[in-house]
Amino acid sequence: MATAEQQTSPQPAQASGDKTWHGIILQTLKRNAISLIPYVPDRVLTPLIKNLHADPFFTTFAAAREEEAVGIVSGAWMGGRRGAVLMQTSGFATLANVLASLAVPYQIPLIMFVSERGTLGEFNYGQSLVCRTMRPVLDSLALEHHTITRLDELEFIADRSIKQAVTTQAPVALILNPLLTGGKVFDK
Repeated sequence: MATAEQQTSPQPAQASGDKTWHGIILQTLKRNAISLIPYVPDRVLTPLIKNLHADPFFTTFAAAREEEAVGIVSGAWMGGRRGAVLMQTSGFATLANVLASLAVPYQIPLIMFVSERGTLGEFNYGQSLVCRTMRPVLDSLALEHHTITRLDELEFIADRSIKQAVTTQAPVALILNPLLTGGKVFDK
């Protein structure tokens, strides 16, 4: 039997034509020439990660820590390549220093996709505590961020946020709410 930490809800948001949240993100990354995708493994992001690995357009690999992934994408930008980082809320909690000392002052258009934990039935109290700090940290660093809850708004918000980040050379966080992804569930 799988532990509660490993279980996901059975049906994340889908639209007509079987467009999934992870399929929309993959296509939006491609359209915006975002090809380097370091990530810290996360159960909610698993469908996206698997599809990125399967597509030869992307260079996708696991990083040891979120700060490492940010450093990789920052170096790639300086070398002329676009990238995005995938993580969950608790991983974001480790990023204040690298955002304030690298991504913001050096104007790196860091694209962060964050699977949101700590809300909507969260079973891990630690995740709930960390979730409460994410948006205040983003606000204190004056970083653009959007919480996406609906499939019908995902493509527009992701595409425009990526374009804005590249144009303004500023980081952006796209927070993928459990209403969009299905999140994690706790079964007793």
